[in-house]
Amino acid sequence: MFKLRVSAVLLLSAMLATSCIFKGKGKEEESTSTGWKYNDPDNGGFEVTLGAEQKTGPGLVLIEGGRFTMGQIQQDVMFDWNNKPRTVTVSSFYMDETEVKNVDYREYLFWLRRVYKDYPEVFRRALPDTLVWRSPMGFNDPYVQNYFRHPTYNNYPVVGVSWVKANDFCLWRTDRVNEQLLINEGELNPDPNQLNDKNFNTEAYLAGLYEGVVNQLRPSLNPNQTERRTNFEDGILLPAYRLPTEAEWEFAAYALKGNTVDERIIERRIYPWDGHNVRNSDQSYRGEMMANFTRGRGDLMGVAGSLNDNGSITVDVKSYWPNDYGLYCMAGNVNEWVADVYRPMTSEDVDGFNPFRGNVYTDIRRDANGAVVGKDKLGRLYIDTVKDVDVANRFNYQKGDYRNYRDGDLQSAVVPDWKADDSKKGSNRMYAQDATPNNSDLVSLINDNARVYKGGSWKDKAYWLNPSTRRFLDQESSRDDIGFRCAMIRVGSPSGL
Repeated sequence: MFKLRVSAVLLLSAMLATSCIFKGKGKEEESTSTGWKYNDPDNGGFEVTLGAEQKTGPGLVLIEGGRFTMGQIQQDVMFDWNNKPRTVTVSSFYMDETEVKNVDYREYLFWLRRVYKDYPEVFRRALPDTLVWRSPMGFNDPYVQNYFRHPTYNNYPVVGVSWVKANDFCLWRTDRVNEQLLINEGELNPDPNQLNDKNFNTEAYLAGLYEGVVNQLRPSLNPNQTERRTNFEDGILLPAYRLPTEAEWEFAAYALKGNTVDERIIERRIYPWDGHNVRNSDQSYRGEMMANFTRGRGDLMGVAGSLNDNGSITVDVKSYWPNDYGLYCMAGNVNEWVADVYRPMTSEDVDGFNPFRGNVYTDIRRDANGAVVGKDKLGRLYIDTVKDVDVANRFNYQKGDYRNYRDGDLQSAVVPDWKADDSKKGSNRMYAQDATPNNSDLVSLINDNARVYKGGSWKDKAYWLNPSTRRFLDQESSRDDIGFRCAMIRVGSPSGL
């Protein structure tokens, strides 16, 4: 009798639980505003993807965001005074596990050459500058021919790539990843015969301007159509790959989650690892170098038979130990481009959430009816700067200047009595004056083309291995010690699945 009662109670509990599940599911599948059901053809077929989470793109690692102190933690030996410590919060994002490799960039070039047959200049402009290896007083010419193309360097970081070329690579990578996702969904067939502007572009596809080799479109719940394309609301396509911001890069390099106990950071790191030394303190690997850098003038790798970092130049991107986020070579090997425009006083103007300097507000070009105008000869949608007067007044102190807050105006001029040249737009007129005898003292390397790079490299001293250190270079320039890695926004919950 007791067993029967227990069984009845368990059965009743199971029924109640099942009822709650179905009840909850029903609520989830109907609008809390109207009570109309989602994904119901009888209600017009408004489609909603439920319970979606962002997938991790190829090569990426989830960086769980949070608060940290950004900026200088060592003595400012360069006396730049450009890195005041400040507390900021970085939202969760994704970042490449490693620096972009030579083989990755060669894949990019192969695609450009294969697709843009009628526009060979596209391929030529994307080539890395292998002449960066040349030195007036050093025999580095063999690297000019071998470093980028020889298979033994496949997994070494690509160098000789400018900030502009790195951004173009990110755009290409976004499109190839999303194209493969649609192929995996069965919507598109692989199309090795894409030519010139008839190639897959994520924005063009979403705008209905790319047909491609369609295998099978998605069934539509709209009574007026039987099938449809994938749209961004389906949660299949990924957001854009891009360069990380300076704040994101610094946050990811420190990986302070490994030093956190109940919201307390128990030790603030100098490097992407614990301690104040550049050698491993673990008993099994004690004394081994944690990164690839220069110990002193002329000492790049130590003594034969006992090489300290085993790298005369760059090394394999998975060398040494990853930090607590699983990222390799966030100190040493090569410096890395970040998205930000350089300003010495950025820390004074910084936002407390996702700080970034370099915004250019854009929109897709549309006609009077709101339709997309079209694509350029490379298949990309036309992009215009924002025309909305309210937006311009809200986000830009000077008309036409979208990159910098209060830059390019009289109030923030180099000297108080300087008269702005109205023939030059934006903040370049403030920082890049003509070097004439009358105003040569106003010439500066700091302008909208100056971009931040971080991380230290194989030819840098240990000081630059600290993630807070920052330097800048013109966005069209390239060097043998600067590479890059990509990032992507994390949408949805900060901690992921």
